[in-house]
Amino acid sequence: MNSQIAEAIGLTTHPVALVWADSAPEGALAFKPGKWGCVMSLIASVAAKGRTAAFSRETYGCWGGGVGLGFGDCYDHFPGGVEGFCGFLADGNDKTERGRQIGSGIAQSGAKQMAEDFLLGERYLKSAETTKRYLDWLPILDAPTNYIVAKPLAETDPETEAIQNITFFVEPDALSALVILSNYREPEKENTKMAWAAGCQVVGILAYNEAEQESPRAVVGMTDISARKCTRALLGRYILSFTAPWEMFLRMEDDVENSFLQRDTWRSLQGKGDQ
Repeated sequence: MNSQIAEAIGLTTHPVALVWADSAPEGALAFKPGKWGCVMSLIASVAAKGRTAAFSRETYGCWGGGVGLGFGDCYDHFPGGVEGFCGFLADGNDKTERGRQIGSGIAQSGAKQMAEDFLLGERYLKSAETTKRYLDWLPILDAPTNYIVAKPLAETDPETEAIQNITFFVEPDALSALVILSNYREPEKENTKMAWAAGCQVVGILAYNEAEQESPRAVVGMTDISARKCTRALLGRYILSFTAPWEMFLRMEDDVENSFLQRDTWRSLQGKGDQ
């Protein structure tokens, strides 16, 4: 399936479809079982290179990635369990003997940066208690399939595949256009939100959750600086993500014709009209 939106906004990457699937496509990029990796780095490869990536319950790269994609509550498997993760995302685990022992074990395994982050914390949230509130709010979901596949929209078949959402990786002008288009029919509903969340959570469980709402919204992401660090070489410095639930994406596709995307203001931003 090709996208009118992608053509109209001059997208230079591929729109990425997230698909629930029972098997992995042949030749799909994948992490090795038990090996660490950033989910967004593989999804960025799909966008930038037109590849296909597949994730399973054994190959989701990291605990947060497993949660973000929709493989249930993987934080139980984080070093030190949920308590360890709450410290990791906040101000660290070096305040307890158990935390220091776990951090030492991580360092001895060779993962020195992970050990430092575990002990001192990534400090994305104020405290472990703050992180626990966040986890209680997060719409953790266990998808009904064994695989989550990320692939270029152009290579999907909506008739046979369970497409959950579509993600565009865009610079500010194109992001502005997508926000306007999402509100084209119903501007009173604020149809786009910007989330504080991991990059994979935005394209995964947060977007899945929006699809279940009476008035679904698109979700702007890549405000996760860890994901930005992992994807910069593929996507560039100024990219954000825009993820629309599938039915919302189809509505937006229908709205391209006769919209602002065919008028002079937008064309001038693309260098196609009077400046």
